[in-house]
Amino acid sequence: MVIAYVLIKANVPTVDQIRDTITELDGVEEAHIVAGDVDIIAKVVVETPAAVREIVTSGVLTIDGVENTYSYIAME
Repeated sequence: MVIAYVLIKANVPTVDQIRDTITELDGVEEAHIVAGDVDIIAKVVVETPAAVREIVTSGVLTIDGVENTYSYIAME
């Protein structure tokens, strides 16, 4: 099992809608709106690192209002 955290920079006026759409993606366990350099942090739990890449590239980055992402795979 691979756990990853995806930090998402989003269009702030639509951040609630973006978060709701992200939580509907397969593999996303939770997503939270946060303060700071990014707007949303999503926890992804999947079988492989390639599945993380697929969720980000074919899922998160295709959502209107998502500007950028940073992905971090947990090491423990």
